[in-house]
Amino acid sequence: MLPLENVKVLDLTRVLSGPYATMILADMGADVLKIEMPKIGDDSRAYGPFINGESAYFMSINRNKRSMTLNLKTEEGKEILRKLIKEADVIVENYKPGTMEKLGFGYEEIKKMNDRIIYAACSGFGHSGPYSKRPAYDAIVQAMGGIMSITGPESGEPIRVGASIGDIIAGIFTAVGILTALYNREKTGKGQKIDVAMLDCQVAILENAIARYLVSGEIPKPIGNRHPSITPFETFDTKDDKIMIAIGNDRLWAKFCSMVGREELINDERFVTNQLRTKNHKEIKEVVSEILKAETADYWLERFDKEDIPATRINTIDKVVSNPQVLARDMIVSVDHPVVGDFKMAGIPVKLSETPGEIRKPAPVLGEDTEDVLANVLGYSKDEIEQLREKGVI
Repeated sequence: MLPLENVKVLDLTRVLSGPYATMILADMGADVLKIEMPKIGDDSRAYGPFINGESAYFMSINRNKRSMTLNLKTEEGKEILRKLIKEADVIVENYKPGTMEKLGFGYEEIKKMNDRIIYAACSGFGHSGPYSKRPAYDAIVQAMGGIMSITGPESGEPIRVGASIGDIIAGIFTAVGILTALYNREKTGKGQKIDVAMLDCQVAILENAIARYLVSGEIPKPIGNRHPSITPFETFDTKDDKIMIAIGNDRLWAKFCSMVGREELINDERFVTNQLRTKNHKEIKEVVSEILKAETADYWLERFDKEDIPATRINTIDKVVSNPQVLARDMIVSVDHPVVGDFKMAGIPVKLSETPGEIRKPAPVLGEDTEDVLANVLGYSKDEIEQLREKGVI
């Protein structure tokens, strides 16, 4: 039995943050019914790359879900949603705050239909505060949330993080909130509203940048690939390629010095402690760089591996998807899509020993489960379903 089996989720989300949250639930067994606009569907169905007309972007974050088309601007569509809400455990949306209220489905209204329901809202700035009604995308939140200001080369311009972490982190926190609320409901029988803001999530993951500023008053700036508080902890050139080294404590520093035959550096007054090494970063960078440039990346990585010193090449994506550790952990998986055929995507990162998640089906084709839900869940007849289709409700 999957851990979230029998948990019914209504998914009114689109693009990335919301769908990522509901994918996490679906991977763990929740019955996620994705509600989409007829003919158009989730905005991300129009994002490339495409395979046989289907969006790989959409397919990568909507597996294990069902799809039902429903026009919530029609009274018939709203009535169908009301019926579904009465049967649901969770409803998730990532509209701009106020949109659900305009449709007649704000939390206070939904609670009247089902007081046990867990209502999760994921938006750019949350359902309170002066920015609440502003639109937001990942890049906006990365910029406003400060992470761009500490990302990029030293003395260079701020850089957006390559992955859409503004959206993805918010999706993860939304899933955490839902799971927490489900656990609380088991104890109290009560549902509740979850309000997750992408901006809040960016602030939450700034970790030592906020700590450093609040303690020292110094505004953190981009410093390239090195760590602001741990040294040496950055990329270095070897004879033929760059490698990343993470020497996170004094013990590892001593081991590194011994391995490269430079034991005198262990007690060098500039480098004895991590605090001193960080203070004298430029000097230690020169010393370590000179050592590593003498041999190839393969030479050093083999020796580091034997000595348990954390180090790696900087892998491009093609190397990541073929990495033996990644493959051994089932982090690249295949599903059989009805239109695309074999489709590869990232796997499930949470490994449970007794009730593991499972990729049971590919992302749905737009509206593929509409008739099934109407007929077998809500009891609509074939004629009634056809009338809904003719009116543009489904």
